[in-house]
Amino acid sequence: MAALGSVWLTACSSLLKDHDISQDSRSRVQKAVDSVRTALEKDLGNSVPSLNLYVQTPTQAIFTSSVPAGATPFTENTNFRFASNTKTFTSTALLKMHQDGWLDFKAKIADNIPGTNISYVPNTAEWDFPFKNEITIEQLMQHSAGVYDVDNDPVPGFNGLSYTAYVQNADPDHQFTTEEMVLQLAKNKLSYFAPTTDYHYSNTGYSILGYIIARVYSLKSGGIKTYENYLQDHIVGPGTKVPLALRFPVRADDTVLPAPRAEGVERTPDGKTIVFGNYNMSAQIAEGNGYGTPAALNTFIRKLMRGEHVLTPETVKLMQTDVNLKSGNQYALGCFFTPNLGFGHNGERCGTLSLAMYDPTTGVSVVAFITLVDNSNVTNDENSTFYKSFNAIYGAAYGGRAALGYPGRP
Repeated sequence: MAALGSVWLTACSSLLKDHDISQDSRSRVQKAVDSVRTALEKDLGNSVPSLNLYVQTPTQAIFTSSVPAGATPFTENTNFRFASNTKTFTSTALLKMHQDGWLDFKAKIADNIPGTNISYVPNTAEWDFPFKNEITIEQLMQHSAGVYDVDNDPVPGFNGLSYTAYVQNADPDHQFTTEEMVLQLAKNKLSYFAPTTDYHYSNTGYSILGYIIARVYSLKSGGIKTYENYLQDHIVGPGTKVPLALRFPVRADDTVLPAPRAEGVERTPDGKTIVFGNYNMSAQIAEGNGYGTPAALNTFIRKLMRGEHVLTPETVKLMQTDVNLKSGNQYALGCFFTPNLGFGHNGERCGTLSLAMYDPTTGVSVVAFITLVDNSNVTNDENSTFYKSFNAIYGAAYGGRAALGYPGRP
């Protein structure tokens, strides 16, 4: 009886010790994230609604939410818009189609889809934009195609705004299509450079990739399919290898970010504060329309980069290493590498900045997001309020890692 009691006491002591370690780890991560948020508030001279971090190591997973006094923290199950982290999903979808023989990611977008006499994109005047016949799927994934970005950069005839900003300002419920965005490239002969000669980030390039995914899937299915249909059926939906509660809305009327949700805040140069609730994401299909929870996004990036998702380890290696050598951030196929964070992506949309990374050296994954895009003082250097808010998500990620004994900011 004494021996059994000794075993029971030892087991309880071990459980209490594990609990203490977990609580201590959580406290240290919370303190690190709090320090980044409060330092940003001081630097901006204004409030920061929230800074959040999900960090998973080989032995533990911790979520922390830093908010001002009196505010309710978010949880790991809070929905948020993760914006351009969507590009990693788009790349995953294309590489899965490549694995399955549905497309060749090295092919030119003017080439025919395997087994058909139908090209990846239409051979019409509306799609006759600069260098179209030279551009490959791979180049679009790497941002080496030179496709002009009508979502971020000014387009002639739209009062100095991007095409999507102008149209959405005029009609918030407008149903965007890839065709109408590409038409602006063709009409205005817009391009940054000849393919492979440089690097320029392009949301419009990824919109074209989303169009290709829908076109290939429609042909394979024998009916009209969307980008989100493919992701739900083959990448993240209930019947997939790793089901995750992630959404990629394609309709202009599919605007609701479900509760519990994190509503982003944008401060504009003219002193306005915009709070984003429901929002039409149809202009961002395949390049920034994703949303979900930090827990789900962490599972995706972690399993994907470990070769435990829908891509084989060999394909994941290709995704990570097929780099546009002209890019300073080592941009590969829908992901890039950052020292002491690993492989993944970041994003900005609807008053939210986000980051999702997996570090194969340490086995640590991070998802960070801040519900603030501060454009009140926009410059092209590190003194801009935008850069400071963007830098905070990296500060949280590095700080959380360091709090758990892993290498932080280099």
